[in-house]
Amino acid sequence: FKWSKTSGRPSAGLGPGSPRCPLVDVASASNFRCFQLRHFHLDLRLNFAVKEMSGWLVLDLVPVQLGVCTLVLDSHPSLLIHSIDCKVPGAGLDEPVSLTYRVDPFTDYGSSLNISLPTAAVKPGRLIQITVRYTTTDGPAIWWLDSELTCGQTRPLVFTQGHSVCNRSFFPSFDTPAVKSTYTATVRVPDGVTVLMSASRSSYSKQDRVFQFSMEFPVPSYLVALVAGELQHVDVGPRSRVWAEPCLLSCAVKKLGGSVERWLGVAEDLFGPYLWGRCDIVFLPPSFPIVAMENPCLTFIIASILESSEFLLIDVIHEIAHGWFGNAVTNATWEEMWLSEGLATYAQRRITTEAYGEAFTCLETVVRLDALHRQLRLLGDNNPVSKLQVKFEPGVNPSTLMNLFTYEKGFCFVSYLSELSGDVTRFDCFLRDYISEFKFKSVVAQDLIDYFLGYFPELKDAAIAQREGLEFERWLSGCGPPPYEPDLSAGGALIRPVQDLCDLWRSADPPDLQTLSTFDLSAWSTFQIVLFLDRMLDHSPLPHGTPLSGSYSSLFDGLNAEVQIRWLQMVVRNTFYPDLPRVRAFLHKHVRTHKKTAAESCIRQSFWLCFCIVVLILYLFLKLVLVSLWLFYI
Repeated sequence: FKWSKTSGRPSAGLGPGSPRCPLVDVASASNFRCFQLRHFHLDLRLNFAVKEMSGWLVLDLVPVQLGVCTLVLDSHPSLLIHSIDCKVPGAGLDEPVSLTYRVDPFTDYGSSLNISLPTAAVKPGRLIQITVRYTTTDGPAIWWLDSELTCGQTRPLVFTQGHSVCNRSFFPSFDTPAVKSTYTATVRVPDGVTVLMSASRSSYSKQDRVFQFSMEFPVPSYLVALVAGELQHVDVGPRSRVWAEPCLLSCAVKKLGGSVERWLGVAEDLFGPYLWGRCDIVFLPPSFPIVAMENPCLTFIIASILESSEFLLIDVIHEIAHGWFGNAVTNATWEEMWLSEGLATYAQRRITTEAYGEAFTCLETVVRLDALHRQLRLLGDNNPVSKLQVKFEPGVNPSTLMNLFTYEKGFCFVSYLSELSGDVTRFDCFLRDYISEFKFKSVVAQDLIDYFLGYFPELKDAAIAQREGLEFERWLSGCGPPPYEPDLSAGGALIRPVQDLCDLWRSADPPDLQTLSTFDLSAWSTFQIVLFLDRMLDHSPLPHGTPLSGSYSSLFDGLNAEVQIRWLQMVVRNTFYPDLPRVRAFLHKHVRTHKKTAAESCIRQSFWLCFCIVVLILYLFLKLVLVSLWLFYI
């Protein structure tokens, strides 16, 4: 690194904003290192009747190496390739020339599309245009919902979910976060269908029923997203609007109000200008397989999160933080996903600290770090998934590596860097300049570390990266818990009553009503109640006869799903028999089963819930069997 004389900031020795692009991405079959992808265009027609998208993809490519005779793209067995042709403007191939191709197996989450190029016309630096005509079928990126699976249950809906390696079943691509490009799209739909995409500009021709989209900023393939159905919107700020099915829209708008612009403003004060123009949000039915997805310009979020204002707040702010960390500056490989999620989690907590105070942020952080240590107890300190740099073998799906370590251990490392800088506002400046240096690029961990040490040369001179027990290498490659956790004592006023109540219930004798009356849980926040239930679950089953159910059942039954799922685990693990019917009612409400596609959607979206409930019901069954045997023998 060298210092810039004009700005006083370090600039990379490779040139401004020149990260170390990895030589290989084991999750990609493509030869992305052989080409520069300048732009691509999608032209699609949506057919809800047969649940297909058909059309073509046009790739604007520039070879960067000599002797490249094959283009290899990531694809998927669910993509039906019809034809591929090539044009080389200005090289005698202005008209399309048909190309030969073959599809080879790669992994269980994709295949490789090998395209033979016209070697005489392909030269380094010369633009070529590849057109792939194809049809999608039942791939992992595309979720077709029949009308009964939507919130309104009147019209079908389709959405895509590309993270992390699913979009190769949406369109052939260099499906790696190391490659970014701009894109445009044309989408043709039936009458009455509204299409949205993660794009900075859009237009609609009602006469032709055609939507046009343009993303003017470079993005990786996994951030290309589409949703189409009966969708309406309300503007909630000068650069943000809320989209949802008509039956959900008023609730969503009421919950968010003018908060989005407020959160954006706080984030800009901390990390610099919001780069994407629009910051819209679309609420999707419960079949959406994750809670939220940070698609640029258009965050996807599950509608059921509307039940809890605090979790909605955290999740939307987290996705907003991705506008800087993850979308603008992206992890170049999935083995370093913490560069996106760890930094976004840190940024999210800086935003909530500025907007809602340090105590609120500390409480939310304690809930998450408790969960991290809970996962460590289950997996063991030596489990390799607890590393920040997870080296996975070819064939391993990167999505399986999404875990709390990516978020919370990554957050702790970023918090440690902030602590080293000596002042949180000084570290805010560092992050602002880091974004400015690497925006619209993909980076590896060493880029961040080198830029940090160049930004704070006194830390580099002090060999801070080799401090015993806190070596940067240990942070990145070591298993186990974070070597450092931030001071969360500022949340004591909110956290201490929770711990006091837990201690009271875990004492040898049940607490008396007078003592319990000093704890007014109806005035507690959702995160306080969640922390209480999580910590009580850690010590369940409780001694027989503990009157927890009689004290809290009616209160918790009326609260949101985040509270109820924890309370119902308490019910099962502690055999609170009068409350067991509530488990069935909860499952009936949140896990609907229709035909195969519906069942798959619900299982994928609610796997964690079903797993917990099934395990706990098995535990209850075994306990009843043991009691029966005991009664038999006596």
